[in-house]
Amino acid sequence: MRFHTRKWVKPEDLNPNGTLFGGQLLAWIDEEAALYTIIQLENSKIVTKYISEINFMASAKKGDIVEIGIEVTKFGKTSITMKCEARNKMTRETILTVDNIIMVNLGEDGKPVPHGKTEIEFVKDRLKD
Repeated sequence: MRFHTRKWVKPEDLNPNGTLFGGQLLAWIDEEAALYTIIQLENSKIVTKYISEINFMASAKKGDIVEIGIEVTKFGKTSITMKCEARNKMTRETILTVDNIIMVNLGEDGKPVPHGKTEIEFVKDRLKD
């Protein structure tokens, strides 16, 4: 799994227990999945369709650095399915895992449209043309 994003846990990210609010982490993950999908499908019109069970295993506190990793598990006709792991860079613990995040490619009319992709592409490979 590639870890593309790091987030610094700030006071506004904390819950009443003084640890990272799960909702904030899920917002970071949703944003990361969207950005990853936009880059892979080369289309800024995408939406989150589904996020499976979320397994919280640990937390983070103010000042910790959280890394978010995304890995594509399947290319559908109009969708891309990924799994995710968030880990605490300071403690080296896995904070949570998500087995399935499904993002859907949309056309100009806002309806699902085939994306034509079948494998991961890296930007450096696209620049060779």
